[in-house]
Amino acid sequence: VQLQASGGGLVQAGDSLTLSCAASGRTFSNYGVGWFRQTPGKEREFVASINWSGLSTYYADFVKGRFTISRDDAKSTNYLQMKTLKPDDTAVYYCAARPGYVGVFTGRSAYPYWGQGTLVTVSS
Repeated sequence: VQLQASGGGLVQAGDSLTLSCAASGRTFSNYGVGWFRQTPGKEREFVASINWSGLSTYYADFVKGRFTISRDDAKSTNYLQMKTLKPDDTAVYYCAARPGYVGVFTGRSAYPYWGQGTLVTVSS
């Protein structure tokens, strides 16, 4: 499966932004999806994940209550809705996918397919 992340941009603290991850090449409904982010000099960190059905989600503590992950399999697209953005949320955001029907995953190694990343910059 090929993934294309989009929706990044420059926003102010407190603003909202929704990232999209469009999939192609395989039946997207068979895949769980995760979002990760990375800043220069730091490791890529887990943000949120959703299982194949959309019924199970999991969030990193630093985004709970502010970010929402969802999916629209009819459009083969996954979304990361981000609210109340903070300057610390500034990063390149990546979407990733893994085939299968079991659970949600937070580890980078669980995801064999990755998008190219989209930059989110939050100014104070």
